[in-house]
Amino acid sequence: MRNKKYRHIKEQAPTEAVALPVAVAFIKEHARPSFDETVELHVHLGVDPEKSDQTVRGTVQLPAGPPKQQRVVVFTSDQSQQQEVKAAGAAEAGGEELVESIIQIGGLEADITIATPQMMPTVARAAKILGPRGLMPNPKTGTVSDQPSQTLQQLLGGKVAFKMDQQANIHLAIGKASWAPDKIIANVNTCLQAVREARPAAVKGEFIRSVSLKTTMSPAVRLAR
Repeated sequence: MRNKKYRHIKEQAPTEAVALPVAVAFIKEHARPSFDETVELHVHLGVDPEKSDQTVRGTVQLPAGPPKQQRVVVFTSDQSQQQEVKAAGAAEAGGEELVESIIQIGGLEADITIATPQMMPTVARAAKILGPRGLMPNPKTGTVSDQPSQTLQQLLGGKVAFKMDQQANIHLAIGKASWAPDKIIANVNTCLQAVREARPAAVKGEFIRSVSLKTTMSPAVRLAR
C-alpha cells in the first residue's frame, strides 16, 4: 500500500501528458528531501517482444553524466593495460587470476565489466556467476573491447546500455533530483534520440507509444511527444 506522501503527490500529478520541462519541474518540486532520488526514464515501445527481429537495444552517452559513478571491473591479461585502467578509475583489473577468484568467491562487486576479446574464453568460465548478475561483457553493449581504457573512460563519463524488457519497456536511470533541470532535460532528450535510432527495420507503425519520467519514490509523469 502506498504511503500518505506518495498518495498526496499522485493527487497533484498532471493527469495529461506534459512538456518535458514541466515534468522535470514537478518531480524536482516533489522529490523527498531525506535522500537524493534517482530520476528514471521509462519508454513503452510499439514492438512485439516475442519476435527476435524487433528486439530493441543499444547504448547512449549521457551528456550530463551518469546519476552515480559506476564500479567498473576490467578483464585483461595485459599487465600494462591493467595498470592503465586502474589509473583511469577501474575498481579492479586482472586476468585469469581474477576470473578464478570470482569462481572461488561466487560473486563480484561491480556495476559493469569490460573484457578484451582475448580474455572472453577465460571470462566465460565465470558465466554462471556473472550472467545472472548482468555482468558478462558483451560486444553488443560495447563492453568487449581491445581498447579497455577508452571504453572505461566512456562508461565512467556516462555511457550506458539499454535493452527493452519482456513487456516492451525500456528503463533508464538518467539523473538525480538535485540536478539542475537543464542537465536532466539533456539526458532525457539524448536517451530518447538513441532509442529512436535503435528502431528495428521490422517494426511498423508507432514505435514509441508512451514516455514517462519519475523519481525513485514518486508517481510517473507522462511526457508529451
